[in-house]
Amino acid sequence: MMRRDDTERTETTMTDGQIALVVEFRAAPGRIDDLRATLLGAVPPTRAEAGCVLYDLHEHTDDPDVLVFYEIWASPAAHAAHDETEHIATLRAALPSLTAEAPRKLRLRRIEPDGT
Repeated sequence: MMRRDDTERTETTMTDGQIALVVEFRAAPGRIDDLRATLLGAVPPTRAEAGCVLYDLHEHTDDPDVLVFYEIWASPAAHAAHDETEHIATLRAALPSLTAEAPRKLRLRRIEPDGT
């Protein structure tokens, strides 16, 4: 499976061992544009990381103050390495002034009808 970059768009299906994350951010009042710019700034360096399969930022369709990352990582170790990068440390430092609450993070693994 190929990792996407900014110019190549492919459909992505999770494979065994990969993990997915959904991380939700609620902007502080009047800070949605700043939050969007800050989160988007993390996209290019994250997509370039080893083990990054998918890293997309989404806008909530019903709540204009909510942005959501959908991520797929080759392994839990790849995600752990991502969490230790300089660009994520910089992002985390900026979040308290941009968000109304702590981000909500869901760690997911795919399940199939046959139980695998």
